[in-house]
Amino acid sequence: QMELEALRSIYEGDLCFRELSPVSFQYRIGENGDPKAFLIEISWPETYPQTAPVISMDAFFNNTISSAVKQSILDKLMVEVKANLGTAMTYTLFEYAKDNKELFMENQPVNTVTSVSNSIAIGTPYVPASKKKDKKEQLSKTQKRKLADKTDNKGELPRGWNWVDVIK
Repeated sequence: QMELEALRSIYEGDLCFRELSPVSFQYRIGENGDPKAFLIEISWPETYPQTAPVISMDAFFNNTISSAVKQSILDKLMVEVKANLGTAMTYTLFEYAKDNKELFMENQPVNTVTSVSNSIAIGTPYVPASKKKDKKEQLSKTQKRKLADKTDNKGELPRGWNWVDVIK
């Protein structure tokens, strides 16, 4: 109970932290667009903290991470779990992962392709749109008159039209 309250107060307003249930939490390590970002999910069993929490990286967010890198991260986290067995360790694990993000992801290849689109055309083949001349916007007489009043005989705005008055 105390660890749950502590986690809620520490991560209040943190967009990376999510409480899935009172005994299950997720934390995103890295920024949203970062290709080396990953998500850790920690669940507490009935006998936690005397027994190790269940750490998972099976979230959809981690689909781009190779299984070898996932296993490496889990192994390193389990070493930390063994060191902290018997104490509340969820916050410690999240902070350990944040501090060692670069070390965890050093073997992860960075994919340059961000999205792959597969399209299947059925029926008619793709025909490029014919080149149409864009119509100029039609101005009313009053709009034309206002525009002419603002500009000189060449259609240019007068010198200093956008200057800022420094002294007021």
